[in-house]
Amino acid sequence: MAKRTYATPPAGLLPQTALTMDRSVFKTAYAVIPARVQRDIVTTRLPHWKNTRFWVLARPLSGFAETFAEYVVEVSSGGGSDQPEPDPDAEGVLFVLQGNPKLTLDGKRHTLKPGSYVFIGPRSRWSLSHGGKEPAQFIWVRKRYSYVDGIEPPKSFVTHDDEHDVQLMPDCNGVWGTTRFIDTNDVAHDMHVTIVTLQPGGVIPFQETHVMEHGLYVLEGKAVYNLNEDWVEVEPGDFLWLRAFCPQACYTAGPGPFRYLLYKDMSRHPALTIHG
Repeated sequence: MAKRTYATPPAGLLPQTALTMDRSVFKTAYAVIPARVQRDIVTTRLPHWKNTRFWVLARPLSGFAETFAEYVVEVSSGGGSDQPEPDPDAEGVLFVLQGNPKLTLDGKRHTLKPGSYVFIGPRSRWSLSHGGKEPAQFIWVRKRYSYVDGIEPPKSFVTHDDEHDVQLMPDCNGVWGTTRFIDTNDVAHDMHVTIVTLQPGGVIPFQETHVMEHGLYVLEGKAVYNLNEDWVEVEPGDFLWLRAFCPQACYTAGPGPFRYLLYKDMSRHPALTIHG
């Protein structure tokens, strides 16, 4: 198996001689936040987190991204939190990009590494710390869990990218597949966070147009993405937010695999009233 890589924000600050224009896009149907703009001055600090900063890539906005929040979290040595989640009904996924943070989840202690995947069920108790010299970085996806009468919420678990096979899509000659960390038929889960892999020459061969909202963080490789009526080139560390029903397709544009961490809301009836 080829060594997998997981892109992180470049941080720092560009020199005064750098070009101002970039690939950033914000429209009603989608947004593109390139890795190049994920710098020190756009980070934020959050309560109960020590020596930690956050690139907030998505947050619920009425009429825009509505179901989830997504961050890149950077924890410096001695940092972390004993009270990381302010909403007891939130669920989450952590995906480690760099470093070996220590996680305590429902009383069990885990040492994470790049490629570690953590599902945090609602009402779970967890904390995270980091003692390494270099910062640890991870994606954190958060969603308010949608409870259903008679269905128990899913339990928390820890796994790793390497422990799951890529499940190939039909009729694609082995170039398009998805790494799934849960049973996607289990309707207790109201969100799926997966890894999509397209090998060189791979394409999504039609404009997907569907009710699921997406958050898409590019882990490695390059591609050209069709978003609504536009084509955009994306590379490692870029983030895309796609509103429900935004047409989407892509083709790979580099010599290696194109892989991205994908969020989508699932397995719930659409609300029949609009709040906000």
